[in-house]
Amino acid sequence: MNSPYTNEVLEIFMNHGNPVEAISMAKYMKNKFEYRGIKSPERKEITKQLLDRSRIPSINDITTIVDELWEHPCREVQYFALDILQKFSKNPEIEWISFYENLMTRKSWWDTVDEIAAWQVGDYFKAYPQQIPASIKSWLDSENMWLQRTCLIFQLRYGKTTDFGLLKSCILHLANSKEFFIQKAIGWSLRQYYRVEPEIVFDFVQSHNLPNLSIREALKHHQ
Repeated sequence: MNSPYTNEVLEIFMNHGNPVEAISMAKYMKNKFEYRGIKSPERKEITKQLLDRSRIPSINDITTIVDELWEHPCREVQYFALDILQKFSKNPEIEWISFYENLMTRKSWWDTVDEIAAWQVGDYFKAYPQQIPASIKSWLDSENMWLQRTCLIFQLRYGKTTDFGLLKSCILHLANSKEFFIQKAIGWSLRQYYRVEPEIVFDFVQSHNLPNLSIREALKHHQ
């Protein structure tokens, strides 16, 4: 049985949508998920109303509510679950890393995994840096493409505080991967760091045998 909050959210989302848009949105996402056809501006307005200050769930209920929402087949509902998590991104509980991992390995695709990785996991590791070594090792060794991608992109928002030594080790661990999403993430992570340390990134790319896709992405803004 769902919580009252979850039931309220589901009722509101199920009262919105457009069947024609739903087909188009599902097609864009390779028909991997079911959509209601709620376009981004409308969904943001629904989210704004639901996450009014007086209606934000208690931190003690977050994982339960997000898990309930994640189970629903409608992808827009899963996006709302991420909107809830975002409200608590800066103040995560230490045990939430296993919850984030669970979400990233369920109904996995770039639209949800990338947000969890760059925001929830990124903020979590800032709050609990002591958790990084064990988590990264586990994810790199997991053979789960989405967890491995997370190792590459969780520092996207770190800027000059990026641990480039860690990023390099993750890249070199995965440099032989044939997976598009891994090769793309290698380039993406390097391109982000290039914004603050272009020479370091250029030298790294020049001195290592990286996939062509990764190189193109990494040096996209190189003159």
